[in-house]
This record gives sequence, C-alpha cells and structure tokens, in this order.
Amino acid sequence: MFQRILVAVDSSPARHSVVRLAGDMARLAGAKVNVLHMATATASLAAVVSLEDDTEAKAVLDEAVTSLREAGVEAEGTVANGLTTQIATTISAAAEGWQADLLILSPHHRGSLEALFNPRVSDAVVHSSRIAVLLAPADDSDDQS
Repeated sequence: MFQRILVAVDSSPARHSVVRLAGDMARLAGAKVNVLHMATATASLAAVVSLEDDTEAKAVLDEAVTSLREAGVEAEGTVANGLTTQIATTISAAAEGWQADLLILSPHHRGSLEALFNPRVSDAVVHSSRIAVLLAPADDSDDQS
C-alpha cells in the first residue's frame, strides 16, 4: 500500500476535498504526507508578475498541513515558487524527489476549448508522472468554477 503521499494543493476551494482525501488515504495506509503548494507567477514580454504573495501561499500550505495533523496524519509541507507553465513539472519533480508512491491533486474542470489553450495541470501531471496519481473529486460544497 502507499507509504509516502504527495498532495498538491492550490488556493481554490477544491483544496479542501484534496486534503480530506489525502488524510483518509494516509490514515488507512499509515502513510506520511507531504503537501506541496506553488506560489505562481506569470511572465509577459515586459515583466514577471506574482499571482500569489508569499504570505498567501504559506497560509494555504499551513492550513492543509494543520488539517492533516489534526486528523492524526504525519504531515509536512513545502511552498515552491515558479511560473504557471512550470506547475506540472514542479509537482512531478517534487513527487519523484520525495520518493512518493502516490500523488493526489484536484482536476480543474474546463471546457475543451479552454483546455486547448490552457492545459489542465492534472492532465500534464498524469501524463508525465511515474507514480500513481489520484484525482480528488470536488465536494458538493466546493466551488466548481
């Protein structure tokens, strides 16, 4: 069974269902969890613009780690910085670097036209990962946008 679970969370409401699922899986398997949150930036021709400041990124990470620990799961976390185009590769590299045997993240639902111009991170991670990937469904209470 799984012993090392990497959980990738973003700042969307879907992160709550991802963290709950990771906690459930970790308790069942007796696994350790490493939470990864990326503080992203986007690049234009003139500048690199942060989409989330360090304080916001740390708050998202701390919330997830605290929730897991309160559920009785051994958890740690990391904030990574990178461009939006680097999210999928950063998640995959973090999973390999931590020697995770399961990666949990949320799929962000988009129309096929939007996904063509702005590919889903979850799709890219699934296609590049060498470990099991679990896509956590959003709860009814989570915002589906």
